[in-house]
Amino acid sequence: MSRFVAVALIVGVAGLGACGGAPAVKVSIKATTKKPAKKKEVVLASANLGISSELVDQCMVRLADAGKAPRFDYDETDLMIEDRNVLDVVGRCVMTDGPLAGRALQLVGRADPRGTQEYNLALGNKRANAVEEYLVRMGVTRGQINITTRGDIDATGRDEVSWRNDRRVDLTLMEDQRVSSR
Repeated sequence: MSRFVAVALIVGVAGLGACGGAPAVKVSIKATTKKPAKKKEVVLASANLGISSELVDQCMVRLADAGKAPRFDYDETDLMIEDRNVLDVVGRCVMTDGPLAGRALQLVGRADPRGTQEYNLALGNKRANAVEEYLVRMGVTRGQINITTRGDIDATGRDEVSWRNDRRVDLTLMEDQRVSSR
């Protein structure tokens, strides 16, 4: 299976066992007959997840208090509940009866600039794999998911607060790529 880079839907994959105070994120899905214009903007959707505005529009993801949610903890790869809620909506959207049925997703793992480039590339890959495994467990086919890592290549943070934004996995809807159903 071919795996390559894409950026737009941010999924910060983290295991924050101690983040019980993180704000709840409400997510729902609604059918639509209107096809919105393609956009490349990213919306923070949960504690560790942002999604492209294209997916927000087409999958009808509804967000609440997402801007207040924390990002990844340092060196973590486990998904948080808020991330799973958003991935549930996106997963249903690209499965057989969703508005984007059969469309493929690209996942790109990312890390903050601390650590070696090799380590950060491996960590980004582990984060992207965690998102892929969750989507596959819920029924998205592996053929609909392409993963890669950028590690810290595009990191922009300069301190702990801004490094949180670097620690994520980006997902995007692949342009004009459909996967035939099995």
